[in-house]
Order: sequence, then C-alpha cells, then structure tokens
Amino acid sequence: MTFAIAARCAQTGRLGVAISTRATAVSSRCPFIAPGLGLVVSMQRTDPRLGPLGLNLLRLGYSARRVLDEIAASDPGIEHRQVCVIDRDGNAVARTGKNHRVWSGAFVERGMVAMGNNLTSEKTAADMRDAWHAAQAEPLEERLLRALEAGRDAGGQNGGQHSAGLHSYDREIYAYVDLRVDEHLEPIAELRRVYESHKLLIPYYYGRPGQPDDYGREEEWLARQGRSG
Repeated sequence: MTFAIAARCAQTGRLGVAISTRATAVSSRCPFIAPGLGLVVSMQRTDPRLGPLGLNLLRLGYSARRVLDEIAASDPGIEHRQVCVIDRDGNAVARTGKNHRVWSGAFVERGMVAMGNNLTSEKTAADMRDAWHAAQAEPLEERLLRALEAGRDAGGQNGGQHSAGLHSYDREIYAYVDLRVDEHLEPIAELRRVYESHKLLIPYYYGRPGQPDDYGREEEWLARQGRSG
C-alpha cells in the first residue's frame, strides 16, 4: 500500500524518488539510487534485496528493461511486488505483480514512473504524473514533492499515510537530498515543511565536503548568497 514517483532530470542528470505509505520507515526499504547509474524502487511486500541487485546490474551496463527482467526472473515472490527501474539514459520500466486485487499500476514515460498499489483509485498515480509535467520548470526535488502531494490529494492509498520520503542524488556518492518523515498523521505535509526549512542549505551541505574553508559556517554562506536562514 504505497505510492511513489521516481524520475531522472533530463537537464541535470539527478535521480530522485518521492514516496509515501501507511507503514513506518518506507524510505528504509523501498528506494535505491546510484548516482550517474540509475534507480530501483521496490514496493508492496517489499524485498529490499532487489534494490541492490538492480543497482549492481545497472553498474554492469544493463538497460532498465534488462534489469527489471533479471529481477523478475530471480524473485519467486515477484507477483506480490511492484518494481520500477530507471537507467542512466532515462529509460524507464515498471512491473506490477499479478497478486494485486485493489487498483495498482504505473504510468511510465521516459525518465519518469508514477506508480502505486492498493490505491483509492487510478487517479492517485495519474495526478502524480500530471503534477510532474506541470512543474517542469522546477528543480527535480520540487517536482517530485509536488507530484507526491498531488497523489495524496487525489486520494492516496487505502488506509492513509504515516511515512514519507524525498531522496535525490547528483554526481557524488552521498545524497543531494535525503529527507524522511516517520509515524506522522500527515507525513507528506510534514515532508513539505522540512523541505522548505532545508532547501536553502541544500547546495551548502552538498558542496561543503570538498571545500570546507570556502563554504565556512551556514550563516556566512547564506549571507554571501544574499539569503538568511
């Protein structure tokens, strides 16, 4: 019972996932991202081993389609699961197992997958897709979060949501954005609040590891950007 949007930004090459579900700690077991290579999202009776398997296959140069085929062939429980893969070239694929009785599925386009299982209706995934396109002038993370909000507003999943996450990677091995909300009555609204509080400092924390003297303290960096915390 989860809904998510996964995407690759055609302009920057950043990869990201926004996701929400009823259970706690969805971000700990569903999204897997390798900068410059691609991503895998495994949902619905999730097997977290499938994410690293998919990323290893992407490292070998497999396409998104080939990776998904290999995951399906390796997993005896695949018909319980929902999986998507996006590769470094923006090829995107998704698979929803046969053992889903309430609306479950995905909208797949180049560089984007909007998907979910046990949703209140197809509209949850369709509105995520539409919000992604409507925000095309925005940074990847904003587009993903707006899409997740649209999915919630369209009805989300049966049983409501209690955890959510927003994750993206640029060129480094560490995350560009990695925000999580767990055990909250309105996790997507809380995720928005945390993101708005954090977003001015995203470039600071991402750039500082290699240039600590140049970046200085948070307030000094913000002042040089003409901003305040």
